[in-house]
Amino acid sequence: MDAPEETTNDPEAKPSPWRHFRLRWKFLGFIALAIGAAWFAFIRMPGESFQGEAPVPTKTERSLQTKLGDHLHQLARVIGARSTSHPVGLEKALVYLEEQLTSYGYEPLRIPYEVEGLTVANLEVEIIGSTLPDEIIVVGAHYDGFASVPAANDNGSGTAALLALAERFAGRRTDRTLRFVFFTNEEPPHFQDETMGSLVYARACEKRKENIRAMWSLETLGYYSDEEGSQSYPVKALEAAYPSRGNFIAFVGSLSAMGLVRETVGRFRELADFPSEAAALPGAIAGVGWSDHWSFAQAGFRALMVTDTAVFRDPHYHTIEDLPERLDTARMARVVEGLGAVLGEFVSAATKL
Repeated sequence: MDAPEETTNDPEAKPSPWRHFRLRWKFLGFIALAIGAAWFAFIRMPGESFQGEAPVPTKTERSLQTKLGDHLHQLARVIGARSTSHPVGLEKALVYLEEQLTSYGYEPLRIPYEVEGLTVANLEVEIIGSTLPDEIIVVGAHYDGFASVPAANDNGSGTAALLALAERFAGRRTDRTLRFVFFTNEEPPHFQDETMGSLVYARACEKRKENIRAMWSLETLGYYSDEEGSQSYPVKALEAAYPSRGNFIAFVGSLSAMGLVRETVGRFRELADFPSEAAALPGAIAGVGWSDHWSFAQAGFRALMVTDTAVFRDPHYHTIEDLPERLDTARMARVVEGLGAVLGEFVSAATKL
């Protein structure tokens, strides 16, 4: 029980020290409550991350693993460097994507624009929704690489996964409109610049007042490690909330995408047997906006990044050692299968977005 406060009518009398004590504890309690609420909202996500031994690969997953490996070989080994400093490779990658998408039955649309006298292009294929055609789901990945590196993980892996998802949905009926978009110029010197392919694309969508209900950016999906300490984080405090082994896939967005992050990882955990983590964090934290979802957020759309968090895990990130043989296509296949299952729900009118 608190000691009784002394009362006085003297305006110059000092307040009771017990009053300061109570106020201090109320303040600390408020801070603790705010931290708890932030943890629950930003870090604690629906469902539970998969734990335990990986299931025996299905026939579909084994086939998908082979296809992913083939795409990675073509992009990183056969084509290699693909950037505005290596425009021949950039064009070859674009042609390869067009050929693959055409073979799936799509009619790819090049969306060109000029960058310092060089014509570059985003590439889009679309399935028009049958009942909710004005509600659009965008799944994208950048097909360019950093400077002169082979760029197998960053971002051959995201590009290969996007091709696999496009093949999976080819010829299927969807309630919502589904777009697969391959972006150019995500890497420096275009990163978060006016010449960034996804920013050019997102602003065009904004100008047309399109109703994009969700956007996923597939960014580095191929590097995994079960070694203790293989995963790092941009903020020390996050180490207490997340695993120290880099064996999971992450769903990351800014605070404005909190609802989408929660919806997506929750569905993934229901439908996929693969370790997963997620966070909606302030955009000022390093890594939160480091992909094409950033561009859509700038245009006011809900967007997130699906990633292996390469910069905090992959020692070959942005180096000449970013090669296909460094990647785990078996785990990639499980991730892509899970994403495909979630995407199937997102394009259904039965799922409210």
